[in-house]
Amino acid sequence: MSIDLLPPHIRDKFEVHEWRHACAILKEDFPKEWNDIISVLNNFTLNKSDIVTAGGRKSPISTKIDNFLYDLKWEEKSFDTKIMIDGVTHETPTHKIDCLKNRIALEIEWNNKDPFFDRDLNNFRLLFELDAISVGVIITRCTELQVLFNSLGKGSSYGNSTTHMSKLIPRIEGGGGGGCPILVFGISDKSYREDI
Repeated sequence: MSIDLLPPHIRDKFEVHEWRHACAILKEDFPKEWNDIISVLNNFTLNKSDIVTAGGRKSPISTKIDNFLYDLKWEEKSFDTKIMIDGVTHETPTHKIDCLKNRIALEIEWNNKDPFFDRDLNNFRLLFELDAISVGVIITRCTELQVLFNSLGKGSSYGNSTTHMSKLIPRIEGGGGGGCPILVFGISDKSYREDI
């Protein structure tokens, strides 16, 4: 598996899965984006304050990752796509990609309802088939973090029907991303820091 191309400390700090040689494609064909992803993961900490702070529209964890990548010239992006059938144009809007740079699409799914994975994977599949992206990346949380959430009294905020690794893997293995190369990182307790 080409996840061996990732630095050992990243493989130790995060749960990593890939499909269709995503790491090799990223490292060889998109080295700047590869380095950006390594950099955001290197610098990431899962702070206690991020977990216990009441959520809003977007979690502090998602905001932290987004902002890091936006500073590196990644952007939130939606695509204007259409299908023509017998001369009739049908709008087929895609969901916005959280972070996009040079054909690499990255989504952060920290604590959404788990059908958001279906939306992300379908988006990756469609955009890959339309030759708009080359690799899809998802950063989510390891399922085992539930133990930490429970110990902090926040377990009910992070339920089984929300986005975490054991909800994502079966969707990808079932073909949810189609032919799109996909790389997945799970945030584990190895990133955790008591900051309050």
